[in-house]
Amino acid sequence: MNYTKIDTYLETHLDDSIAELSRLVAQPSVGAQNWGMQECAELVGSLLEKRGFKVEIIPTEGAPIVFGEREGKSDKTLLFYNHYDVQPAEPLELWETPPFEPSRRDGKLFGRGVSDDKGHLTSRLHALDALLSENGDLPCNVKFIVEGEEETGSLHLPAFITANQEKLAADACIWEFGGVDHREIPMQYLGLRGICYVELSVETAEIDVHSGTGGSIFPNAAWRLVWALNTLKGSDEKIRIPGWYDDVILPTARDRELFEAQPDVAEEYKTRYGVKQFLKGLTGGVELQMAEVFEPTCTICGLTSGYQGAGSKTVLPARASAKVDFRLALGQKVDKCLELLRQHLDAEGFSDIQIEFMGGGPAAKTDPDDPFIQLVADTAEEVFESKMELIPMVGGSGPNYPFVHELKLPVATAGLGHPDTRAHAPNENIRLDLYLKHARHMARLLGEFSNITKGGFHARRR
Repeated sequence: MNYTKIDTYLETHLDDSIAELSRLVAQPSVGAQNWGMQECAELVGSLLEKRGFKVEIIPTEGAPIVFGEREGKSDKTLLFYNHYDVQPAEPLELWETPPFEPSRRDGKLFGRGVSDDKGHLTSRLHALDALLSENGDLPCNVKFIVEGEEETGSLHLPAFITANQEKLAADACIWEFGGVDHREIPMQYLGLRGICYVELSVETAEIDVHSGTGGSIFPNAAWRLVWALNTLKGSDEKIRIPGWYDDVILPTARDRELFEAQPDVAEEYKTRYGVKQFLKGLTGGVELQMAEVFEPTCTICGLTSGYQGAGSKTVLPARASAKVDFRLALGQKVDKCLELLRQHLDAEGFSDIQIEFMGGGPAAKTDPDDPFIQLVADTAEEVFESKMELIPMVGGSGPNYPFVHELKLPVATAGLGHPDTRAHAPNENIRLDLYLKHARHMARLLGEFSNITKGGFHARRR
């Protein structure tokens, strides 16, 4: 395949693709606020139809799922997973330009969702455009599944996948994110931790009470919640819920080997996040990196109770709540974790603490020596002029479990992210050079994908 001509197409039509991305970003699709979801799903569907895909916009109990497929020259099928929902843009005052009015400056495009995940989607479509322009057809079958609930826990995606395994059948999957690290080296993350996100709440009265009246005779919801939270994790950072670690699958020697090949991230983390030290006496090296992604966590993400405005208000809160995420290690299951949490709170005398499950799923990862993983790495090297590095797991979470364990697919990450992309934060952005590189990478991956076999592949690049 003539990648020189494909690269020329991608470069000369880059502005067209960025304009398409800008239209997509300008369409709000904030899942947490149910803002613009149907409209954005229909826009995504139209982008796929423009490339000759057969498209279905499939309703769920939440946001619709967009599915598209187009046949190619070979019988191999590559599945792309993306999402069109974005995080809330607040606080709006911290944006240099309005979040849903994409702005191009300093070699970057700014806007909510431009990196997470709309830029990844349109860059992949840009690669398809180049292949179609050069060859008149795609080198392999291509399917897209683009959901609208990734940012709110992908609540309805697992059931959709279970019910549509034949529709989604493929040979491999490219995940929704990826990019380069602070050294400009492309990274491939082979797995995602699981997550169980809950809101814990308690109500001790019908209304808030004057603290002088109730302070010494009424139960205080805030204290009640704090005491319950205090039972979840100790100062040694160990989760105190009985049975929590029973199903954890420990990292392998191959996992350690891959991390040992990585540079120490300790100083880079301290500089980027302004932290002075790490937990449990960790100082850096492979032990820090292994702990970051392979251990279960219990994180208080937010606390709400009583008065938090300016000045003072002497009030005894009637209600208190906390949002807590448990990152799950390989082997842990959400349903069992919820059951263990309930049993623990009851045993500790906190049966009045309510648990609302807000989303989650188990961890999963792909074999680093799978031929598809090697193909993704090899096709990236020519574009990025650097060998793609393999990372066994990333600390974040996503709905990759049903792709790995139900669809039985190797799942690879590849993308256009960079350390200062500011996903989920004000001034989210992409670098246009990385947008182009991701499109070039995906064009090569699609071009070589039909050559892959169980024993490897034979590249025919020229």
